Order: sequence, then structure tokens, then C-alpha cells
Amino acid sequence: MRMHESDRLLAVQKAAVAQQGTPSYGMRRAALDTLLSIVRQQRRALIDAVSEDFGNRAASETELGELMPLSNAIKHARRHLRRWMRPQRRLADPAFWPARACIVYQPLGVVGIISPWNYPILLSLGPLVDAIAAGNRVMLKPSELTPRTSALLKSVLAGAYAEEQIAVVTGGADVAAHFSGLPFDHLVFTGSTRVGRAVMAAAAAHLTPVTLELGGKSPAIVCRDYPLAKAARSIAIGKLFNAGQTCVAPDYALVPAERIDAFATAYMAATRELYPTIAGNPDYSSIVSERHHRRLRDMVEEARAGGARIEERLEAGAAAERKLPPVLIIGAPASSALASEEIFGPILPVVPYADLPEALAWIIDRPKPLALYCFSNDRTAIASVINGTSSGGVTLNGTLLHVAQADLPFGGVGASGMGAYHGRDGFLQLSHARSVLGLGRFNMSERIAAPYGKLTRLATRLFLGRK
Repeated sequence: MRMHESDRLLAVQKAAVAQQGTPSYGMRRAALDTLLSIVRQQRRALIDAVSEDFGNRAASETELGELMPLSNAIKHARRHLRRWMRPQRRLADPAFWPARACIVYQPLGVVGIISPWNYPILLSLGPLVDAIAAGNRVMLKPSELTPRTSALLKSVLAGAYAEEQIAVVTGGADVAAHFSGLPFDHLVFTGSTRVGRAVMAAAAAHLTPVTLELGGKSPAIVCRDYPLAKAARSIAIGKLFNAGQTCVAPDYALVPAERIDAFATAYMAATRELYPTIAGNPDYSSIVSERHHRRLRDMVEEARAGGARIEERLEAGAAAERKLPPVLIIGAPASSALASEEIFGPILPVVPYADLPEALAWIIDRPKPLALYCFSNDRTAIASVINGTSSGGVTLNGTLLHVAQADLPFGGVGASGMGAYHGRDGFLQLSHARSVLGLGRFNMSERIAAPYGKLTRLATRLFLGRK
């Protein structure tokens, strides 16, 4: 049976780990410098490749949503790497004084990264930043749904790094399935919960630890004290960025029952302010594939057939560009796909609530989301939301932006994932915290040994206490 390319590359990288040992600060810093140069020099090519893969995506969305946070992450890692790498002093137990204890952070070895199509640059190279900082070698499997971007990443990374340091494997679902079953020292996967389960099962065969960045139905709670139009506009910005094809996009809005109509009006008005037209508008992204576009239209029609109220912008020519105009839905049936599946498109269901405890109960009764958004200036209400719910991350009075913070961990909880990366948290996630104890020249541990006698009894009484 012919060896997969990924098997060969893994063997090459594991051999390099064994032969070359732990990369120095200078080597890691140089690798980060190279990555930043790639982002800067290939900026236009990366923007064009993503737009071609989608059919259309605004250059500004690729810059704001991918290249800017990626550049910031690289700069942040370079700025703090030397400090992150220092051994961390720990307190040795008094019974072993004058011993010294510390934690030494070592690379795990070879890290595998499986990235998705929705942010094919950031979600490929973002984990790579943390893996490089931690001193690992990396194999990357980008999505087959963005083939031009994947091919470009493979080309530019191969031109900048030796394959024993960083390598890219391209191919379809069969390649990804094989990749996820390789004996990596750690595997980072970003994608759907369904595929995440399969990836975790495949990794378990080798006891490969995993970081899973999944998704879920991220809620936006609009509290009564917050200006309605302001909340509607913020939710529209987060929902329509990349046409909703964002794992932390607000999936649905919880709105006070008596303000539903006003919110619907304000939200649709905000969509027109942000995107006056849809067809022919270079600022409005296309849906990545015809299959995904059809899935979203089916969701809307299912809700319509179930008696939901549909607010939508009908625009000739949008479908031909694989664009879905903004849709707001009130009263989607509980059994509908909109109510149970992550939407991943520009459709916003609105759920009415009577009081804040009812809104929190709605969230708690469902799988834990990747993100949560709360619109309120009331400290008591904000505390109730944060303390009364669980989610991967939170942005208050805005959407998406907690993910763009280089010094905040990004990750899920429960059904929305496990583990986190970004900044120091990513460095720690992809490092082994190795315990080191150094005994002093004189230490009692060697004197308290068999045959046990008076000295042993004295020591145990001293540290355990007299009866």
C-alpha cells in the first residue's frame, strides 16, 4: 500500500525532533519573523485567493477578519516570547529544603492543524503562530472548500520553511480523515461539532491530545436598558460580516417580548445602512458553495412553512452571485433547523423573553455556545448573564471582538470545543509543562530511608504532627 504524503512528512518531522532537539529562542523568533513577512508580502495574493474561493469576499473583510488579527498575534508572540520561555519558579515542599523546583516549558513535538474554509488564512496560520512560539514542528491540512487559498498557503510556506519544520498537506475529506488519525503530539481542529467528534475519535487511537474549536448557537441578549437601535446595528455588523459564515457570529437574538417589532424594524434598517445593495456589492460576501447556499434557503423555507414571520430583503440577481440577502425570522418552530442547528449564514432568528431569568434559562437549557453577547449598561444584569451562563467567550455591547484580542484565550466549552489558544494561552496549550526538582547538596530525603529508625519517626512526627 502506497504511503500517504502525510505519513512521510510526519516521519520526517519526528526524525527532526529527535535529532535536533528543542529550538532556541532565536530559531523561534526567526520563524515568526518569516511568517510576518509572508503575511505582508503575500497580502494581495491572499486577499484575491480567498475572494475567488468564495465567489466574492470584500478585501476589507479579509484584512479585518484575518490578516490584521494574524499580524497582531505574530507581533504579540514576538514581543513576549522570551518571557514565556523562561522557567517558572515553584515552591519546593519544606520537607525537601533546600531543594529548588521549577517548570520548564518544552515543545510537544509535531503538531497537526486541521483548518476550516470560513477563515482559511487566520484559522490556518493563527494556531501555527502558537505552535511556532512553543517550539513545535507543524503539519497543516487546510480546507478543500477553499482550494486556491490552500494551494497558495502550501506554496508560500514551502518556499519559506523546510518541510521538517512546517509542511502543508492538501486534499479532500479522505485526506483529512487520514490526517486526523496520525500519531501527532497534539492536534488542533477547527470546524463543526459533528466533524469534531470524528476527529477526536480518530485521535484517541493514539491518545493524541486535541484542541477542538467548534461552534454552536451563540446568543445575543438585548437587555431592556440598552438602546435598541444601537444593539440592532451591532448585531447586524456581527451577523453579516462574511455573510454570517463565522463560528462566533450571533446565531440568534433574545429580545424583550414587547420590543420584538421595534427590534425587527431597527435590525432591517441597519442591514440597509451597512449594505444598501446586495447584488453587485463587493462589500457583501457570497456563500462559499451552492450546497451551503441551498441549505440556508431551505432553512428559511422550512421556517416559513412552519408559520414563522419572515422579514427579508428580496433582490434580483443576488442568487446568481450565490449571495443570500439578510433575513430576520420571528417564531421559528422549535423543531426547525434554524432552532437546532448552527446557521452559519445571514439569517437571524429572534426569540422573545419576558424577563432576564427566562432568557438565561433558554441559554442554559441548550448546549454551551462558543460565544455569548450581552447588550446592557446595567452592572447587575451583566453580572447575572456572565455568572448565570457558560460559553467559550463573551463580548459586552458588541460582537466578535473578543476573538481578535491577542492576549485573550480563544476556545470553546462543552459542545463548542475544548482547549484554547492565542498568545500565552496558546503557548501553554502547545507546550509540555515539565516539572524539575533540584535537590541541594545536603538533603534529608536520603537520610530518611530504610532501615527506618529514630530519624524517620522524628521526621514523620514533625511533618504529620503528634497524635
